[in-house]
Parts: sequence; structure tokens; C-alpha cells
Amino acid sequence: MTAKEGERTRRRLSTGERREQLLAVGAGLFSESPYDEVWIEQVAEIAGVSRGLLYHYFPTKRDFFAAVVERESERMLRMTAAVPGIPAREQLDANLDAFLAYVEEHAHGYRAFHRADASGDQAVRKVYQRALGAQERQILEAIAADPEFGRLSDERPELRLAVRGWLAFTTAVCLEWLRGSDLSREQVRDLCARALLGTLAP
Repeated sequence: MTAKEGERTRRRLSTGERREQLLAVGAGLFSESPYDEVWIEQVAEIAGVSRGLLYHYFPTKRDFFAAVVERESERMLRMTAAVPGIPAREQLDANLDAFLAYVEEHAHGYRAFHRADASGDQAVRKVYQRALGAQERQILEAIAADPEFGRLSDERPELRLAVRGWLAFTTAVCLEWLRGSDLSREQVRDLCARALLGTLAP
């Protein structure tokens, strides 16, 4: 085996690693440009793979973007998962800290996720709305299981709409923060925490 062949062998990625690489490249492109302005050929070129290989993983651009959105949604859900048995109020700051750390570290993916709603493709928008719905359910389930706030699930029929509004508020705050706001992560965390607790107040 020549040195060049050995180098190619060392760089060969597993199926999972290659898929993750492609999705990471896509997250960067989609975060900076509207859906219609991103070409699948760009992804293949940046990743150093053939278009045929890319289409092997993702048959269409819609499939590819949907996978990018789902990847970011799953990350956000993991970051904000409630810990059973610990009061929601105690978890709120820690969960928001973890979430904002994710937003900072994966800014491209976060922006790409929220660009999905502006896509003209209805199928892509459905993927985005489904992901937001999963976040909403996760928050509502944590509230329902909490000793302090659990009763609100029965007493406040508007709670679902309030949580949806809080998600929109938090998204707007985070996107503005990524544009270069002077606020620190702690200040953004406290702002979002106060907004949610205000939503839950009687």
C-alpha cells in the first residue's frame, strides 16, 4: 500500500460518521442562506464527496434539509429534557444554561433549524412544525409532572398556547443574541427564565 492509499484509508468514514459530516455541512449552509439558495452540489463539494454518494444518503434536497432540521431538533430536546423528581423551578436555570451553551456552540445548526419555517416547501415546514410540537409537549409534560405547577394543566386551558408563545419568544431572543447582542449568556438565561415563570404565574 502506498502512502497516498494509506492516507485515503485512514480518512474513510463510517456510514454514521459520513452522514453526520454531511448534516453538519448542511446546517452551516442552510443557516446562512435561504432554502432555495442552497444547492445540493455545494454540500457534496464542501464535504469532499460525489453527488452520487450524497444522493445515496439523501435522495432529494427536501430529504436532506428535513434530516438537518430533525438532527437539530433532537439535540435541543436532549438538552432540555426534564429530570424526573426534581422540581421544574430548580431545573429551569440549568436546562436553559445547557440549551444556550448548545445555541452558542451549534449556532449554524440552530439558525438552520429555524430557517425551516421560512422555507417555501410545505413538506419541510411540516417537519419544522413537528419538531416544535415535540418541544412544546416536552415542556407541558414537565409542567404536568411538577408538584408546584402540575395543577395548571387542568386549571389553565390556555397553557399550551402560552408555552408555544414562550418558545417563539425564546427563539427570537436567541437569534438576536447570536447576531451580536451585548447580553451575556447569564442575562439571556435570566430573561428567558423570567418569561416562562411569568407565563406560569396565576
